Amino acid sequence: MTLHAAPGNETGKSLGLRPELLAPAGSREAIRAAIENGATAVYFGLQCGFNARARATNIATTDLPEVMQELHSRGVRGYVTLNTLIFSEELEEFESIVRLCAESGVDAVLLQDLGAARLCQAICPALPIHASTQMTLTSAECIEVAKELGISRVVLPRELSIDEIHKLHSATSMPLEAFVHGALCVAYSGQCLTSESLGGRSANRGQCAQACRLPYELICDGQDVDLGNVRYLLSPQDLAAYELTPELIEAGVISFKIEGRLKTPEYVANITRHYRDAIDRSTMGELPQWTPEVRREMELSFSRGFSTGWLKGCDHKELVPGLSSSKRGVLLGKVLRVAPPRILLRLESPLNRGDGVVFDGDRTTGEEQGGRVYELFTPRQNGQSLRLEGTAEAGLVEVEFATGAIDFAKISPEQKLWKTDDPQLIQKLRRTFTGPEALARMPLDLQVMARAGETLQVSARLYRQDGTSLPTVVVTSTEPLPVATKHAVTESYLLEQLGRLGHTPFAIRDLSAEIVGGPMVPMSLLSKVRQELIRQLLEALAIPETHTAATQPILTTWRQRLQQSRIESLLPEEKSTTANQTLLPQLLVMVRQPAQLEHLVPAELELPGQAQLGGVYVDFADIREYRQAAEWGRTHGVKVWLATPRIQKPGEYPIFAAMAKHAPAGFLVRNLAGIDFCTRKNIPFVIDFSLNCANELTAEYLEGFGPERLTLSYDLNREQLLDLVRATRPQRLEVVIHQQMPMFHMEHCVFCAVLSPGTNKTNCGRPCDDHFVELRDRVGMQHPLTADVGCRNTLFNAQPQSAAEVVPELLEQGVKNFRLEFLNQDRQTIRRTICEYQALLNGQRKGREVWQSLSAMNRVGVTRGTLEERRNPLAIL
Repeated sequence: MTLHAAPGNETGKSLGLRPELLAPAGSREAIRAAIENGATAVYFGLQCGFNARARATNIATTDLPEVMQELHSRGVRGYVTLNTLIFSEELEEFESIVRLCAESGVDAVLLQDLGAARLCQAICPALPIHASTQMTLTSAECIEVAKELGISRVVLPRELSIDEIHKLHSATSMPLEAFVHGALCVAYSGQCLTSESLGGRSANRGQCAQACRLPYELICDGQDVDLGNVRYLLSPQDLAAYELTPELIEAGVISFKIEGRLKTPEYVANITRHYRDAIDRSTMGELPQWTPEVRREMELSFSRGFSTGWLKGCDHKELVPGLSSSKRGVLLGKVLRVAPPRILLRLESPLNRGDGVVFDGDRTTGEEQGGRVYELFTPRQNGQSLRLEGTAEAGLVEVEFATGAIDFAKISPEQKLWKTDDPQLIQKLRRTFTGPEALARMPLDLQVMARAGETLQVSARLYRQDGTSLPTVVVTSTEPLPVATKHAVTESYLLEQLGRLGHTPFAIRDLSAEIVGGPMVPMSLLSKVRQELIRQLLEALAIPETHTAATQPILTTWRQRLQQSRIESLLPEEKSTTANQTLLPQLLVMVRQPAQLEHLVPAELELPGQAQLGGVYVDFADIREYRQAAEWGRTHGVKVWLATPRIQKPGEYPIFAAMAKHAPAGFLVRNLAGIDFCTRKNIPFVIDFSLNCANELTAEYLEGFGPERLTLSYDLNREQLLDLVRATRPQRLEVVIHQQMPMFHMEHCVFCAVLSPGTNKTNCGRPCDDHFVELRDRVGMQHPLTADVGCRNTLFNAQPQSAAEVVPELLEQGVKNFRLEFLNQDRQTIRRTICEYQALLNGQRKGREVWQSLSAMNRVGVTRGTLEERRNPLAIL
């Protein structure tokens, strides 16, 4: 017979396995908030760096063993975020951190860097690796390539719809984790270079400056477009997938991830407990209760307005309304009348004394008004008002603020009012993780064997909130049970006595008992058994779950092998006694408009010396124009490389086949799926910057696929770039030395959002085909916007940048391949730029002279990207 726990403990119905609920933690207090509100796993960064939230408090490395013990004692997993690019100079420190994670019993590490993943796998094969969303694994094809890195789970990009997740899940066995709540990045994670480009603060290094949250103006075909109050053109609303919980489970998501390592512990408590309820209901066949009260509570912790992001497909107008980029909270209602010292409102949501509110206004210019509610009054028709002691639920109410808190001249009728802070809710949330009692209880199943004349045996099996099992312990009495003379033991009596678990983190879910011969079980015996069960369970949870790491340093041996390979690769050139053209430095040029190809006709270029272009990359919005580009290359004897889209989502693999039909010299590959296609079809390829090669281990991994050349990451500063070059074979490396940085690469389409009545690419009318669009930032720079074949937008920096001054050092180290990229430049600019850089490679010009010449020629100047004080030698200020 089986008895279930009483109401208030774990539900009587066995829930089975459920998705993991993964909560963010930027501090120790946030970890406690996550535990007590039902998280089954927590992710956090370390103060040593290497995590994508550098501004969070993060966890001290010395505290890591203690933190992991705290988590494991509550049946909660702990994942450490090491999800930034790792530079060559940092690999040694990274190795020590991985060893610390293994020794501390960390359940998994989240990684972005491909080389770091290889190193982690070599150091400790037993330590699970989760591919961060920063790794940009957008399809099953990408995931299958990355599998060999030892990845055991993939954090999906936020840009995938539920349908796309389902297709991806059907095509791979890889466990999938998805974001379900929190801030949305408008750019693909791992592909945003905006902070790097504008200020030398890389999002790939955890230092995002959130340029997407700033206001922009739209310029179309050279004319300003009046968008009214729509100014925040790149700031998405926050994600709230609460209602979609059943669909996400059905699509194959095994971990529900909440964003928010920079948020408060109260936010963590609030959002975690609501998604705990949504998951539990969904796995029992019920629908999550997305009531107005639930929504308001979550909005109050943090909200820029809620949406389902990309999960239900693209609706660019809903995703980015463009009216605000700040936390707004709950819409309370509108102003009806301003009568200082009071304001008459029509409420749509509850309001309390002490609540923090804000009136609609322009925060960027300081016009926004707000403060705490001092008093509430119910207006009467006879002119008298009644002071409210409790909550104003809805309808008409007069609000009074502290003296001087509000400038009433800036408040007007019809102005919206928002609740941004609710002290009562905050206190309620704090109580969930600051009290002495454990609120989140681990389900416990008991099996009791009570036979007269034999010892009492109680077997306890413990579970996490997601249904996975934890330690099982068995307690046996020392004396046999006597036959009862009056009251034989019953199942309900056993449940009552053994269920008295007090402040422990356990709660009986099920109890099954086999009772034979009418035994009598004294209360004192059950008390001893219960105490022993608790002791053994706590002891079992406290045992460190460590992973065995390699005893010898891995990196030292690896580097020795790489250095030997580098030396051997340089020998042929050193022994050469004749001029070998293939060993001379070469320029490669990228164009993004079909007409620009005619500016590159070899016979007309008039390059200094005997130089010729090493090849031309074409990166057109319409891949149907690739046929013309390939034919142009064959006509003029120029190698033409076709650039793949930067992103490949489920169903888009055939794009590669469509490109291959044009028989180009090869592909410029921008994702792992493109590498997979080229290796399968024996198509020559060059790996682009978007694979984020920032250290020699990543370089070796990518070179293992057999590319013609490998483009280095844009995140490297001058010294880091040279460090990487000195650590690997330089001949196949390619460095972009002139370009307009591709800053935002987005699934979001600004063209559709503001220049079309449509909502997505199926009904937008493709304004991107007919209009040249720029976004003007707060300092007046006009950044060009383009759309690719997948209707994804890229915002380019307004200023070209030059790394001319570092070229001599790169040449000295053996680098042979240098790329120039053009966006919308004219014939004269393209040709003069090519000639300047060719003269630099020939030794006829100095780097500074090239930069000065190009800067004088360009309307907005050309930034110098190689100054030592700048974080990135290719960065634009």
